[in-house]
Amino acid sequence: MKASPAEQKELLRLQALDIRLQQVEHQTKALPQHAELKELAVTADKTRMTLGTRSGAVEDIRIELRRIESDVDVVEKRIARDADRVQHTSSVKDVQALETELTALRKRLLALEEIEIAVMERLEEAEAAVAEVEADRDAIAARVAEAEQARDLSLADLNRQLGELRRDRAAIAGSITDELAALYEKRFVSGRGNAAALLRARTCSGCTMTLTGSDLDAVRSSPADEVLFCPDCGAILVRTEESGI
Repeated sequence: MKASPAEQKELLRLQALDIRLQQVEHQTKALPQHAELKELAVTADKTRMTLGTRSGAVEDIRIELRRIESDVDVVEKRIARDADRVQHTSSVKDVQALETELTALRKRLLALEEIEIAVMERLEEAEAAVAEVEADRDAIAARVAEAEQARDLSLADLNRQLGELRRDRAAIAGSITDELAALYEKRFVSGRGNAAALLRARTCSGCTMTLTGSDLDAVRSSPADEVLFCPDCGAILVRTEESGI
């Protein structure tokens, strides 16, 4: 293949841009915030599960407390009713029966109130446990927001760089022939990014192998517009005044 020395030199610029593009694209995928957000998502899921469990326990205790409060209300109303009947009956037998019932009701009320206090203490502890998890959840949410902001800022800068690099690459690729561009692209893909290399002091800058013997003679005898390849790595050898041939 033939290509002017100027076009061949453009391949070096294209190579440099492609390597830089690969580096920046890798950076967009390897931002530390990606791993941090992934870890935070796992922690947030565990926190949500814990919060659900503890919130369920709180609701169970509240239901228990409402039941006890209902029982207390019933007993208090019975006590008030019986006390009123004691005041308005003239039957000694009825009074004795009512007093006996009132004594039992007051004992029942005292027991219920003690249970109520114990349940309220449990509820307070359970609500404190929920508040603790809620604080953890809010702290995680704040860290997520911070990490997302840092990630978005980094991505915005990296995407800006990618845009500029792609623009420059398109300009350079448009300045060479389609045939040469296609050859470069094929070498770039199959050569793991080492598509074009400067021949400096008879050494390929792509694989650092020095040309000797017949390989060097072949390069020396080739016209300047002949597209040559490194016999070791297969990269397009770009000759300049630094080639030393």
